[in-house]
Amino acid sequence: MPNRPSMRRGFTLVELLVVIAIIGVLIALLLPAVQQAREAARRMQCSNQLKQLGLALHNYHDTYGAFVPRKQGTNDPGYGSGNDRLTNAGRASGFIGLLPFLEQNAMYDKIAAGDSTTAPWGPYPWAGWSVWDNAPSMLLCPSATAANTPAAGVNYMFSSGDSISGNRDGTSLRGVFQRVYGVNMRDITDGTSNTIAMSERLITNFSMGTGGASIPVQQGTATGFSGLSSNPSQCVAAASGRFYADPSTVKGRTGWRWTDGQIEKVGFTTVLPPNAPSCIDGSDTNGDGSTTILPPTSNHPGGVLGLFCDGSVKFITETIDTGDLTAAQTTSARSPYGVWGAMGSKSGGEAYSSN
Repeated sequence: MPNRPSMRRGFTLVELLVVIAIIGVLIALLLPAVQQAREAARRMQCSNQLKQLGLALHNYHDTYGAFVPRKQGTNDPGYGSGNDRLTNAGRASGFIGLLPFLEQNAMYDKIAAGDSTTAPWGPYPWAGWSVWDNAPSMLLCPSATAANTPAAGVNYMFSSGDSISGNRDGTSLRGVFQRVYGVNMRDITDGTSNTIAMSERLITNFSMGTGGASIPVQQGTATGFSGLSSNPSQCVAAASGRFYADPSTVKGRTGWRWTDGQIEKVGFTTVLPPNAPSCIDGSDTNGDGSTTILPPTSNHPGGVLGLFCDGSVKFITETIDTGDLTAAQTTSARSPYGVWGAMGSKSGGEAYSSN
């Protein structure tokens, strides 16, 4: 008799459910690994961009004999007259000076020349101008970008060190970058490999009290303080866990204009550790706080990337030693703010201490 064809048995419902469950578990196990791989790639790109900025800083120094100031510019009679096209109000950020060293010569030449409605070197830096409304793409860290990132946004910031009082307009800050005056390599007596030059901050752009009911401490700046330079620990108390305790006092004005040299826009301090709260004395609602504590912030797990004055890039953790945050700032001695404060001070003498 001829053989009967064999009968093929399909999956039972139980077997099918088991297979689906196994696939779900595998996906659940794989997804974090994929996310970690993506973040590693983004962090690598962010690190490479900081290295490019480091090279630009060194080439600028070779050309002009000093690092670019964080803030400088023109202040002709147009300032304060209501015509924001006649001057940049002395607030052009250091990124403008670095443009030729970032292969952005065309943009630099347009800014330097002005146009039929705008004076050379641009209008008020917070004003719109087609020449600079779109920041160079390498000024954005891919880990930090979001759907609402402004076209003129910037994630990389200049270090003002452990100076707090008057750090917006100070011309002799403890850090490497300040207003008007560029710092020479010989001024960094603590060593270029020990002194931080740049780091990261997340871009924020919301008015006072409009950031929502729960604002993460790395995504805003608390206002209404007095005497931060005498007792920085006040700023620590602005947080409740990982969020600001009183969101009605918090604004978001960091990094939304790459052209504006105000410290809230393109600067950071080395007082509170990375991803800690940011605070200003007073209640300025714009990004113009004059006495500030602005730690670097990022979406990298556990810390931020830092560019040092020798061109190296290192990862700085949130748990870095910050010394005594109840101590007043110093202007000439070792930083009271531990290892982190020492990284920010260019000539505090910490690198040569035997302790």
